[in-house]
Order: sequence, then structure tokens, then C-alpha cells
Amino acid sequence: MDITSFIATNRTVSQQLADYNATRVQLSRRLLTLRRKLGRTSQKGKQYAPKAQITAQDVASNHEFVHLLLLMAERAWAQAMHMKSSRSADTASKGINGSARRHIISRLHKASTYAKQLLNLLEERSTAGASDVDTLEAQAYCASLEGAVDFEKQSWGSCLENFSQSRVIYDALGVSTKRDCYRELLSSTIDPSIRYAAYQSQIARSIAESVVAKRHFPRSNRDLTASIEKLHPGALSEHGSSSSSISAAATKDIPRTISWRSRIVAVDYASIAQALASVTLAEDSLSQFLQKPSNIVASPKEKAAAYDDILIASQDAVDAARRAIDGLVEEGVGQGDERMQALQITRTAVNYSLVGWRVGRNRVLCGKQDGAISATSTHEQNNEKKHGKDSVLKKEGNGKKMAYLRERVVLYDAILQSIDSVTELPGVAADGDFVVELESKRTYFQALKCLSIARSHVIISKPKNALALITHSLQLSSRISTQFSAVKPSSGGNPPNLDISYEQAKTLNKLLQGMELQYRALVELADLSASAKTKASAHAPLVEILTEYPSHGVRSDNLIDYPPKMKPVPVKPLFLDVAWNYIEYPGRVKTVTEDEADTAKEPVTQDGESRKERKKGWFGFGR
Repeated sequence: MDITSFIATNRTVSQQLADYNATRVQLSRRLLTLRRKLGRTSQKGKQYAPKAQITAQDVASNHEFVHLLLLMAERAWAQAMHMKSSRSADTASKGINGSARRHIISRLHKASTYAKQLLNLLEERSTAGASDVDTLEAQAYCASLEGAVDFEKQSWGSCLENFSQSRVIYDALGVSTKRDCYRELLSSTIDPSIRYAAYQSQIARSIAESVVAKRHFPRSNRDLTASIEKLHPGALSEHGSSSSSISAAATKDIPRTISWRSRIVAVDYASIAQALASVTLAEDSLSQFLQKPSNIVASPKEKAAAYDDILIASQDAVDAARRAIDGLVEEGVGQGDERMQALQITRTAVNYSLVGWRVGRNRVLCGKQDGAISATSTHEQNNEKKHGKDSVLKKEGNGKKMAYLRERVVLYDAILQSIDSVTELPGVAADGDFVVELESKRTYFQALKCLSIARSHVIISKPKNALALITHSLQLSSRISTQFSAVKPSSGGNPPNLDISYEQAKTLNKLLQGMELQYRALVELADLSASAKTKASAHAPLVEILTEYPSHGVRSDNLIDYPPKMKPVPVKPLFLDVAWNYIEYPGRVKTVTEDEADTAKEPVTQDGESRKERKKGWFGFGR
């Protein structure tokens, strides 16, 4: 029935519109269309007539009835969020006062009523045809709306219980089904609510949201607990794996400190520590994947897909650091506080790590040696012929080569943008040595970008442009060689990231030196050939080069060749065919044609005219 994906799609649209009132209007239109489709519209003149109840048989016959209830719940939720956002943004009014809060609670209660009605229908599984996943999704959705009601009532105990129930269910569903819609709901609505409710309940901030949810989960509901453990056995264990936490085997390896440049700070937040441990595990798995003999020859896209886990884990660490900083800002903690300084250093470190893995993924997509080595011009097509022929080598066209180079340039642009984003992190601009290191790395990828553009000019037969770009790329790589001269060689077992070794810079410099000599020679040969043609055309008379512009001026003493020399002149074959019967060539005897013979046989009158009957009038008829 896709309950969660339907909700996540609507929430995403509301975030894109940035206007809950527009979302409510859009949901009203969709609701009216769906009611007309299902035949559930109100009759004219009977606006206040009781509406027919939706039954489990209706749900079994058509799943659109599930969407009908979801649309009504989401419309009430959007109206409540519109009132809340408008009251919070209006500084002239008194904010969310008693009447406004009661109205918001009323709308949220109405939304939870529709969600509860849907849950009751889906609990009749045999009649409604619902699966265990459908029932759990409806249970989590209903709990999240009831938690929103308790949040507005400031009943923090029941709010934590409802949101914890929703989080545990979505967490278990995310682990079992591997879908992203559960993660979106957790990060956008549920986790911030749990964090604030835990703060109001005076729960330590160092405890992660997942642990808080598992501790406040209502275990008295045995049926729900059994369904969750059946779906994911470790969902209710505080050390169990989840979609946003690490496994139990790595719990002992949770880092307590983080280092950035020459500073080491303590990690006091459990969510940040768990996210860092997840990054370490993802890095180990990525290294193992790339070192496997079967994956060494894998395609760049397959290797880049292996970066997804570590990118997700790094993004979780960045989000955890940002949430921790936002929490201190809301508490009024200044930038000079020791806790704020430690979190800013942590934020810079995790953001740099995220940028590094993004750059590493793009480097893998560029190809061997970061795209410095050009792509092969032939590829094997293992298409078996009808007669059992072997695979053939087919030469790639210029269009495919240009498209491949265009993709590389796009990847290099993304890498350069990622490096530029590092300079905006806290504390980076004040570190002069680190800024110089970033600039050298940026220069390395600029040289690779110029090299790819130069190869595209080679394909379209413009060697002079290619030589200019290669020369510029060589100048950039020469600067890189001097800046990376003191860098130790990196071990080949580490996955590619933002780190560049001296060997890589040296290899690029040698490659560019060879290419510069090659294309300098090609340009010189082209210039010599052009000058030879110019000299040859300079001695020709003007009458033979009328189609060429005289760049060196017109010589009036060389207009024509006189006396003319015997030269072969091409003649069109059509002219010879037409003139064949009218030219007396030496050694050829003229033959008499049939028309001439008939003309000769006709008797001739005294006035020299033949007796052949003449045609009268136009077209042979008439007088």
C-alpha cells in the first residue's frame, strides 16, 4: 500500500513549496479528485448529511481508500503546521497563545483520528488484505501524529513514548526493506521532536536519539513488540544495529576523541561518536571491497557505488554535529565557550571528511590515475554472432569520445567546487599552511581538467589549441610537484579521497611533458606543411589561384604563363558523348544513320520539297 512513501512524498512537496497553506490547498484538490473517483462526494443540497464510513472491504477492493484517509490526515496536519509557522514568524502578535494553540491541537487531533481509523481498518488483515509491513507503517504514522498532539500539549512523557514507538518501527522497517523514505521521516520530524522532548525531560544530551527511543518504547504492547522483533530481531536492543546506528560488534570501538590538524578534542555527544564509528566501519568495508582481486578490474561505476555507505555515514556525522551546535545556540551558549569551540572543530573535521569522500568518488568515476590516462579507443563487444564468430573490436566514434571527456570535465568541476567549500568551514581561513595545501590540490585537478579539454581539441583536429592547453596544464603540474615534494607517499590500500601523493603529481607532470613535446612537434609539422603550400602557390600564375586570397600581395609580373604549355585538361564525359557524332576523328569513317538513309530515299519535287504528306493545322489536325 506504500503508506510511508505516500506520506514522505507529500512532506517533501510541502518542504519544496515552503508554504503549508499551499500544501493544504493542493491536498484539498487531490482529495476532491479522489472522492469523485471513488464516488464519495457529497450530494447537492445535502452538505451536512452523514458520510458513508470506509470499511475493510472497501480497502481490500481498492487501495485508493487508504490514500483517501491519508490525504484527510495530511490536510489537517498541513493546516496545523501553517498556523504554527505563521504564528511563530509573526513578531507583532503574541505568538502561539491559548486559542491558537487549542486550534493547532484540534487540527493535529483530527489528523491522528484519521490515522487511528486507518490503523483499525488495517488490523483486520484477513478482510482488508493488509500485510505486516502495512500495519506497522500505519502504527508508526498514527504514533507520530499522537506524539505531535502531546508535543503541543507539552506532555513530554507521552510525547517521548509516542515518538519513540514511531522511531523504533521506522528504524526496523528501514533495516529490513532498505528504503530511504523511512530515513527522511526520521531526520525531518521524529528525531528533532525526540531530542527536544528529551531535553525538556532533563535527559542527558550525550544519549543518542536511538537509545532514548528504545528506552521509552512501550513494551507493554506485546503484539507490537512481537511484530517488530519478527521484522528485525535487534530493533529493541540498545546495542543492536539500526539504519542510523552501528552494529554491536563496533560498540566497543566508539571514538571518544577526534583530531583535526594539530588539535584533539573530546566527543561528548553520543550521536556524533556513533556516527564517527559508522564512518570507520564503512571505510574498512570500502577498503576491503576495492582490494578484492575480482573488484580491481571492476568498472568505475561499480567502484563509485561502493562509496554510498561511507557517504551516508559521513553525512550522518555532519548532521549530528550541526544539530549539537544548533542545540547550544538555542541555549544561548556563546562562540567563546569551550563546548562550542570543540563542536566547531568537530564540525570542520567531519565536513572535511565528507568532502574528501565525495572527491574520492568522483576521482574513481574519472578513471585510471584520476583520468590522466586517456580512454581506450576500442572496446570489445561480446556479441555472439549467428555463426559463432569471436568478439570483434569496434572503434569508438568521435561523438562518444567527446561525451566521455565532457563527463570528465563535469566531474572535475564538481571536485573543484567541493574543494572551494572547504575554505568556508570554521577555522580553515586562519590556517595558512592548510590553505596552501588546499590550493595545491585544487591546482592538481585544474591541470587534469585542462588536459581533458586539450584532448577534446585533439579530437576535432585543432592541435594548436591542444598545445596551448597542455602547456598551461604543464605549468600547473610543475607548481604541484614543488608543493608536494615533502609529502610522504600514500599507501595504495587506502580508498581514494582528497589526499594526493607526490607520486601522483610526478606521474601527471611526466605525462604532460611527453604530451607537450608530441603536440609541439605536430604543430611544427603542420606549420611547415602550410608554409610549403604557401611557397608552392606563390610561384603559380595568378590565373590559376583565383580562388585563393593573395595574403602576400599580387605579383603583376606573373599573371599567366606565356607561351602556354601543353597541359592535360579534364573534360566532362557528357560532352564527349554528345559531340561524338559531330567530330571527325583521325582514322574514323563516318557512318550513315537510318534517318539520313530515309531522307535520301524520299523523292524530291521540282521545288525541292519531298512528297511526304504535310501536317495541317496545329498538332496535325485542322484545315
